[in-house]
Amino acid sequence: MKAVLPVGRSGSIGTLLAAATFAVSVACTSSSDDDGGESASSCAFLVDYKNRTYSDVANIDFTVEDKLGPATLPPCDDTPNDDDDGRTTPTSTTAYAVEGLDPSIAIAVGEEPGDARFVAVHSGNEIPSEVRKLINRS
Repeated sequence: MKAVLPVGRSGSIGTLLAAATFAVSVACTSSSDDDGGESASSCAFLVDYKNRTYSDVANIDFTVEDKLGPATLPPCDDTPNDDDDGRTTPTSTTAYAVEGLDPSIAIAVGEEPGDARFVAVHSGNEIPSEVRKLINRS
């Protein structure tokens, strides 16, 4: 018996906004530091699972299915001037199947199914068509 939990972020956000969120989430951003005008980067939420890289997609209603296994959040040095060597360690998390989507397209990740976050394989700024269909249903 598999545990199926409805999870998601709903709203009246359309495909265009979701695509823009996806495009922004696959890139690092910069912000100015008030102390000296130096910029600091902020890392995108990326996940490595089965030799694929997935990126966060916001505002999607989805249902978590079976636990797939371990996934990894890659290292990120989002504070380059903090006197460390710039090498953070990868973080382990759990990958879950998403109802209606092949894991090669999208998964959910988190410590528990109820806390899982939807991520999809990214290729440039393109959202896979299967994910766009899910966005349109949200």
